[in-house]
Amino acid sequence: MRPTILLFDIDGTLITSAGVGRRAIVAAFLERHRRDDACNFPFDGMTDRQIARRGLEAIGAAVTEDAMDAVLATYLEILRHEVSKADRTAYRLHDGVVEVIGAAEQRGHAIGLGTGNVLEGARIKLGHFGVFDRFSFGGFGSDAEDRTELIRRGAERGAAHAGAPLAACRIVVIGDTPKDVAAARGIGAESVGVGTGRYTKEALLECGATHAFDSLLAPGVLAAVLG
Repeated sequence: MRPTILLFDIDGTLITSAGVGRRAIVAAFLERHRRDDACNFPFDGMTDRQIARRGLEAIGAAVTEDAMDAVLATYLEILRHEVSKADRTAYRLHDGVVEVIGAAEQRGHAIGLGTGNVLEGARIKLGHFGVFDRFSFGGFGSDAEDRTELIRRGAERGAAHAGAPLAACRIVVIGDTPKDVAAARGIGAESVGVGTGRYTKEALLECGATHAFDSLLAPGVLAAVLG
């Protein structure tokens, strides 16, 4: 069998984040730039660095790597607080996540993340549920602003983890937005769309998802993900 590498998105796919990320980045811009109107745009499928860049552009601030780093450093400090005080009924791990991860572990698949969150943001969000360490590697928003490139980096790390050439591996991206689907297609990977974010399974199929389901609990998910 070909080694299988799984790359899971976080927000909207593994968790419902109840707006903690948005509140944290808005507060970061308020603290750094005294502006609370920098991020009046949808975040779906965007990487953290893309959000920081667009926020700086929106308020007419200088867009430099140092400026983005500064905003994101403050964001992470605030994110820790936002996650710690989040409503437990709103900030939640999606049904089916633990079951899919467990089944993949039993198959010996390489289980990683493919997320626009910077690495520490991913750790904060998933660590709250005690599942961050179930993912052995990943491609993160701290690797690249472009989602296709960070997915490619996650796939490369997955292949190294599996001890196989990347070309010999089956890569599956699991996400909830058209940008997840596009990134998968950009590296020649399969994609499994889940309609647990803003997009329905039908919309994700129309965007070119290999498979799409209402949630990770839907019939057929394990076969699509595990192969």
